Amino acid sequence: MHRVGYLITEGFQIMSLATQTVFELANIVAGSAVYRIENFSIEGGMVRSSLGMHIDTLPMAAPGLADTWMVTGTLTPWTPPGAEVLACVRGFVDAARRTAGLCTGCFVLAQAGVLDGRRATTHWAYAPKLRELHPKIDVEEDRIFIVDGNIWTSAGMTAALDMALGMVEKDLGAEMARSVAHKMVMHQRRSGGQSQHSELLSLAPKSDRIQSALDYARKHLSRPLSVEELAEVVHLSPRQFTRVFTAETGQSPAKAIESLRLEAARLMIEQSRHSLDVVAKEAGFRDRRHMREVFIRGFGVPPQTVRRDARQVPAL
Repeated sequence: MHRVGYLITEGFQIMSLATQTVFELANIVAGSAVYRIENFSIEGGMVRSSLGMHIDTLPMAAPGLADTWMVTGTLTPWTPPGAEVLACVRGFVDAARRTAGLCTGCFVLAQAGVLDGRRATTHWAYAPKLRELHPKIDVEEDRIFIVDGNIWTSAGMTAALDMALGMVEKDLGAEMARSVAHKMVMHQRRSGGQSQHSELLSLAPKSDRIQSALDYARKHLSRPLSVEELAEVVHLSPRQFTRVFTAETGQSPAKAIESLRLEAARLMIEQSRHSLDVVAKEAGFRDRRHMREVFIRGFGVPPQTVRRDARQVPAL
């Protein structure tokens, strides 16, 4: 049995506990208690979340209480949680199979000194502060989660679910992780090397009409996707479509489509073994050279560098 312990501190962010559902559903899919999940705090008893809800916890004892420790975060992560908590974390790293920082729980690991010289990630909004306070950490804010030895760290909010699924995959296999993701109605189980940012989210159109045009574009990136075609999809004239699209997204249709192509190509390069010629065709670039130009303009590096870096990410 895999014993998963959650170290919970005052003001913890309730979203951290959503990851417990991953282990709960793994038990259901497996048909047996593969994971045992328990909540701990230094003193035990009720601990208040940032939302005002309380959760009952067990008191901490020896570090051998769990083989996987999940450290929750707060909305003010730069404030250290206390010497006893930090001592516990240092004990986890020495005694447990793995220790994870959930979202801003990464700061607790950093404050305990266990991330020095390691790669780590956290919520993109807090990453600059993590880098400023802890310069010995190799902070990679554009990652869903990172595994460095026996230390796992995740980006913000739902990214912790992907990290927990990564643990299930390591423990029980890829098919089990896919089954759990399916039960959780997760559209896509993201790998650790994937970006925290989504181009569709950043465009954030204000109307269903423009959202429909973007959804259509994303599903048909291999096509030329002219303004005329997109306008026809949402029953507007090309001129009216361009005006409304630009007003709602802050980008021209052509610029937005290029960004979607760039995101799609990057994901294919990171997650597949397709040749760059195939990636360029599937993402809708004129050819491999055109894709390279857009990559350098968008990311500052060519596609080959993105592929090389993705392959250097440690396997789960």
